Amino acid sequence: MDVQITPRRLSGVVTPPPSKSLAHRWILAASLAAGVSTIHNLTLSEDIEATLRCMADFRCQWEWQDENTLKVQGCISRERDRNGLPRLDCGESGSTLRFLIPIALALEGGGAFTGRGRLMERPLDPYFQIFDRQGISHRLEENLLTIEGDLWPGEYRLPGNVSSQFFTGLLMALPLLDGPSVVISTTKLESASYTSMTMGVLARCGIHVRWSPALNGFGVEPGVYSPFEETVEADWSQAAFWYAAIALGSNLRLRGLKGQSSQGDAAVVSHSKKLALTGEVRINLSDCPDLLPPLAVMAAVRRGTTRFTHAARLRLKESDRLATVSRMLKALGGAVSEEEDGLTVYGVSTLPGGVVDGANDHRIVMAAAIAASRCQGPVVIRGAEAVKKSYPNFWRDYEELGGAVHVL
Repeated sequence: MDVQITPRRLSGVVTPPPSKSLAHRWILAASLAAGVSTIHNLTLSEDIEATLRCMADFRCQWEWQDENTLKVQGCISRERDRNGLPRLDCGESGSTLRFLIPIALALEGGGAFTGRGRLMERPLDPYFQIFDRQGISHRLEENLLTIEGDLWPGEYRLPGNVSSQFFTGLLMALPLLDGPSVVISTTKLESASYTSMTMGVLARCGIHVRWSPALNGFGVEPGVYSPFEETVEADWSQAAFWYAAIALGSNLRLRGLKGQSSQGDAAVVSHSKKLALTGEVRINLSDCPDLLPPLAVMAAVRRGTTRFTHAARLRLKESDRLATVSRMLKALGGAVSEEEDGLTVYGVSTLPGGVVDGANDHRIVMAAAIAASRCQGPVVIRGAEAVKKSYPNFWRDYEELGGAVHVL
C-alpha cells in the first residue's frame, strides 16, 4: 500500500498502543506458568501474533475475554508427546525468534523455525557459539532454522553488544531446568534496560534472577512460573513518534504512558529536551537504538547539528536503519551523513517533501509520516502497510489527529 500525505500539523489526544516488548514477555511468562494468567490491554500486531502462534505450537491455550484481555493456560505441565520438532513460524519478529530458541530447547528439545523478510539474516551467532560448545545441533537452510538438543544448567557466555534479546531468551528458559545457571556478558551489556524489563516480569512470576556486577552477568535459579494478572503499559517506542510530531509543531497530548517505566525508550523525553536546544547535540543510542527514526526526524529541522552514535546494531533490523533513515531524510530534503555506527543530521529550516521508500520497516514508515507534518509539499510513502508489524492502528490514529492521508 502506498499513501500520499498532504502536510498538516496534527492536533488532539492520542494513546500509544501497548508495549510490544512487554507484551512478548508477559505472553511467554503466562505460557510457561503452571496455571491460568490474565493479560489486560493487549492488542495484536504482527509481531505479537507471531509469539501467540508459536506458543500454540507448544500446546498453550488462550481465549479472549474481551477485545483487549487475554486469558492464557500455561503449557508447562504438559509432557513431550509429539513426533518430531515443533515448527514455529516467527513471521518477521526478531524478539519471537530469539526468545523462543532456548525456550524450545527447554520445552521440546528444539524446534524448526521459519521467518519472513530479513529475519533469518539477523545475527544468531551468540546462540550458535553456545550450541557448538554444548553439542546442540543447528542448521539454517533456505529460511528454515532447525535446532535440536538438550539445554543443560550451567555457565553461558555470550557477547552483550549484539542484542539483549539473546539474554532475555536464556533468562526465560533456564529457570525451566533442574539446576542453577549463570549467564555472563563477555562485553559491556547494551540495551540493559530490556534485560531489566525481563527481570521485572520474571520476578512478578516468582522466578529468581539476580544481576551480579562482579560477574557482569546474571544468576538464574530453577523455579516454577506462577500465574498472574497484569496490564500491559503503553509503548514508549511508539510514543516517540508522537513526541517527534510535537517537536515539529503539532499540538498533541499523550495518554496512558507510565512515567516510571522499565522501557528504555522512555529516554525519548530527555532526548527531546536536548533536541529543543540549539547548537551541536550528541545522543548515544546504545540503550535505545529503536529511537533513531523519530529522533532523526526531530533533528532534521532543529537549529544545529545532531550526532547519533553507538547505533551500529541498527544495520541488522528490519532494514539497515542507518541507511534507510538517511535515505528517508534525504528524500524529504533533509541533510544527513551516514557513519559506520551512527548518523549526523544537519538541521534545515524546511523540508520540501518527496517520495520515501518504506523499506518494509514499520519505524521508517512512521517516521516519514511524522516528518510529513512539517513538509512544504506532499509526501508519498511506499509500503505504508509495514506499520502492521508493531502499530496496526497507526494510520487510523494519524487521521483522527487531523492527518490527511490518501491511499494511492
